[in-house]
Amino acid sequence: MQAEKLLKIVQDELEERKGLQITTLDVRDKTSFTDYMVLVTGTSNRHLNSLCENVSAKIGESGVKPLGLEGGIGADWVLLDIGDVIVHAMTTQAREHYQLEKLWSIDRPKEIEKQAS
Repeated sequence: MQAEKLLKIVQDELEERKGLQITTLDVRDKTSFTDYMVLVTGTSNRHLNSLCENVSAKIGESGVKPLGLEGGIGADWVLLDIGDVIVHAMTTQAREHYQLEKLWSIDRPKEIEKQAS
């Protein structure tokens, strides 16, 4: 399945399941292990788990199997790895603490880009 189609399914399911502050980061030019990261805030630890379980079930209907699920009941951060899309479901406190949007928005300096080419 194309990454963009998979991303749309993930985004729609997170919205349907009342995920908050859904943010999609396009990291294709920053890393080789995934194309998109989707960050979502849940209202409780149980909600985080439910968000990822429902996304996993929804993509399963399209024949896609997740590569992994990290975290679980009691965790303030649950990660669902779907290959081309990674879902980070976090509590408000965890999201503020780790600031993944800020981390992944940092661009490499021009000098390093020229050397890497």
